Amino acid sequence: MFSSMTSDQIRQSFLDFFESKQHSIVPSASLMPDSPNLLFTNAGMNQFVPYFLGEREATTPRIADTQKCIRAGGKHNDLEDVGLDTYHHTFFEMLGNWSIGDYFKQEAIEWAWELITEVWKFPKERLYASVYKPGEGDPAEFDQEAYDFWKAVFEKAGLDPEVHIVFGNKADNFWMMGDTGPCGPCSELHVDLTPAGDTKGSLVNADSPYCIEIWNLVFIQFNATPEGDFVPLKAQHVDTGMGFERVAGIMATSKNFTDFSTPPSNYNSDLFDTLFQEFEKLSGHKYQRTLPEDLDNISELEMKDVIFRVLADHIRCLSCSIADGILPGNAGRNYVLRRILRRAVMYGRKLGLENGFFAKLVPVVVSQLGHVFPELKKQADVIQRTIKSEEDAFGRTLDRGIQLFEKIAADEGNISGLNAFTLYDTYGFPLDLTELMAKQKGITVDTEGFEVEMEKQRAKGRAAHKSTDILVADSDAPAEATTFLGFDTLADEAELIDIVKSDEDAYLVFNHTPFYAEMGGQVGDTGAIEFEGEHFDVLDTIKDPNGRFLHKVSGNLDEIAIGQEANLIVDHDRRKSIERHHSATHILQWALRKVLGDHVRQAGSYVDDQRLRFDFSHFEAAKPEELAQVEKLCNEQILANSKVKWFETPFDEKPEGVMAEFGEKYGDVVRVVDIGGFSKELCGGTHVRGSGEIGLLKIASESGIAAGTRRIEAIVGDSLYSHINDMEATISTASKTLSTAPAELIKKLDSLLARNSELEKQLKSFQQKASGNLADDLLKSAKDSGGLKLVAAKVVVENPNALRQLGANLIGKLGEGVVVLGAEVKGKVSIVAFSSQSAIGAGHKAGDIIRDLTAKLDGRGGGKPDFAMGGAANVAALEETLKAFSL
Repeated sequence: MFSSMTSDQIRQSFLDFFESKQHSIVPSASLMPDSPNLLFTNAGMNQFVPYFLGEREATTPRIADTQKCIRAGGKHNDLEDVGLDTYHHTFFEMLGNWSIGDYFKQEAIEWAWELITEVWKFPKERLYASVYKPGEGDPAEFDQEAYDFWKAVFEKAGLDPEVHIVFGNKADNFWMMGDTGPCGPCSELHVDLTPAGDTKGSLVNADSPYCIEIWNLVFIQFNATPEGDFVPLKAQHVDTGMGFERVAGIMATSKNFTDFSTPPSNYNSDLFDTLFQEFEKLSGHKYQRTLPEDLDNISELEMKDVIFRVLADHIRCLSCSIADGILPGNAGRNYVLRRILRRAVMYGRKLGLENGFFAKLVPVVVSQLGHVFPELKKQADVIQRTIKSEEDAFGRTLDRGIQLFEKIAADEGNISGLNAFTLYDTYGFPLDLTELMAKQKGITVDTEGFEVEMEKQRAKGRAAHKSTDILVADSDAPAEATTFLGFDTLADEAELIDIVKSDEDAYLVFNHTPFYAEMGGQVGDTGAIEFEGEHFDVLDTIKDPNGRFLHKVSGNLDEIAIGQEANLIVDHDRRKSIERHHSATHILQWALRKVLGDHVRQAGSYVDDQRLRFDFSHFEAAKPEELAQVEKLCNEQILANSKVKWFETPFDEKPEGVMAEFGEKYGDVVRVVDIGGFSKELCGGTHVRGSGEIGLLKIASESGIAAGTRRIEAIVGDSLYSHINDMEATISTASKTLSTAPAELIKKLDSLLARNSELEKQLKSFQQKASGNLADDLLKSAKDSGGLKLVAAKVVVENPNALRQLGANLIGKLGEGVVVLGAEVKGKVSIVAFSSQSAIGAGHKAGDIIRDLTAKLDGRGGGKPDFAMGGAANVAALEETLKAFSL
């Protein structure tokens, strides 16, 4: 029976339907988009954009798939609405079919109707189609063609087109990829889910949860020009998108369209049932399917249901994104994921779930979606360990942050911008979480004040990085980018076109140069510039915002003038060493992905002539055996002397598997660096010609620099040769000193350490005995004063801690009284005082005693009534000061 159709069957029936219409079924693209300017893949059409733009020829003209999408940042951001209603998600699947210059409006409309009404059996009388009708100032003309096809469809179904076809302007029914480029009208299918189903289209596009858009058919037929014209395209395309969770939710809620008494909800399908059952086991609460009636006053029951929806959505989002190699982090898309995860953990706490609960949900997602998206099964362990690591890291500060929030709320009422920033900066609370907690208490957050504090932090960051932007902006020279010749030569004859000076530095600008300017993590070149009769050392090379290369020089520039020719000579040995480290960085990233997993991605790098530093996304410290395997793989590829080649290509035509980094601003044409076919990255830096030039790679250190981000430092080539020589010299010296062969050095050290440990035990025993004996001798010198005993003396000890131990030993034997001891330690006075309870009661507090004595000795100190300690400079007066002390 159709009524038993599961979400899996719904998804598969969609794909089967379009396969029967000669569509090629393709796998979902990664949530990591090809375009570095997108946070996430957020629509089914993302991977097909090059086809629509005519930049790449489609392998097949008809395509269908289910595409993983995330909308939780940037232009498309549904995060804040998740859980509060029943139709928003951060993660969802988009079912879609595409025609690349093949069929057009008639087939798209008729097939959509056929699938919806004949395969899935949606009630025809509840369906409405929207057609583009431009408003004032809107582009193009009324979509008569689409209207005619829809009119025929509804008339054939015995329905009135005047009722079931509604019109929408540019905002609702005209799709544009951007301000320019491919665009066109669209038709949307809406379903009326009111109990009676008789709204006659009045709720279409009215933001009603009872009238939902389920499918958008986009007809790409124009090219929007910069002049504002809409020119017909030579090839016309179809791009459709259907929210899978919406369809499954509608069919589940209405019990196969037999019962419309229940409000529609995407969360009512079996996509979420298993997760909800797991939450019920963990929390002891049952999902009741309630919705907040008043967002400013959510009841306890409503909040529990909100939390169920939030957790179900967020674990699907995190699991699928981590499976595609996007890990929680501190910037960009990675920070969006960290916010989502922390939001889930915060909500889970409200449901009484203990730290670590979120990672336990991963197997449920893998079992539900792993057969559709195989990367979930492949990366299941990585996903669970990553989430567990993030939960643990956040959990350590969460309780303290909540306590601070509660204290602020109780003491001050509303949350100031400074306090919101403290919660963010110190305790990791994203602003929206603070706002959520405040909303539930009926208080407000000063978001404007928060932004002020954020800007202060950004300003500090900018100030910490010296910039030449203002310096360059003050120049009168034309802002023409410098032509870089340094890929092919390290010497050049060029014309001086500008001299840029500041209070401290001077820079020379040429029309072209072999000097590499610092960018992409690679340091700038050094070397020499020679004019006729004048020589200048180049100390650094940087790049200004206009693309000009600035050569920092030392010396008097009075004798040179713009227009002069000069010989530019790069420091050959330094550049070659930089290139070895840069190429090694690419190989290192490849090896890390091989050993640790595909989730590893660059999070920053630095390359100079002495070392390389590579920051990467990973959820835990790499194990020694993993680092050994990484080293082994790197050196195998280096010794293979793989060919290193580079070439330029349009960004959208880069070969498959080429890594691009989010946040980098790539132009229309990019440079691909290919090492042996196994490592392919977009990179503008300089490299060796063959991997054998690198020599050998050695990992010097691996450490954590932030939650979810690790750092490796490594050395290669000449630097490693020098490092090995230094290590050999150190081992040789140690062997001679210890009179043993290098091979026996470890055994000798183990023996010495064991012997040293034994001697330390004996020494400590002797010291304790000596301290006891000294305490006994001092005890004999105790004076009586008003029923209390006093010992005040100068002693000889090795350090302040020994002085403290001696005093503690003595007060224990003394009984009721005061002990004051002083000593000269490394040329300065160290002094302690101990007071018994009776002495404290009589007004002889150790802290007061020390403050008084150290003041007389040109020092300071203090402490508690029973014990205090201080230091001073006047060693000569110590003994007399102690003799003069009395109670």
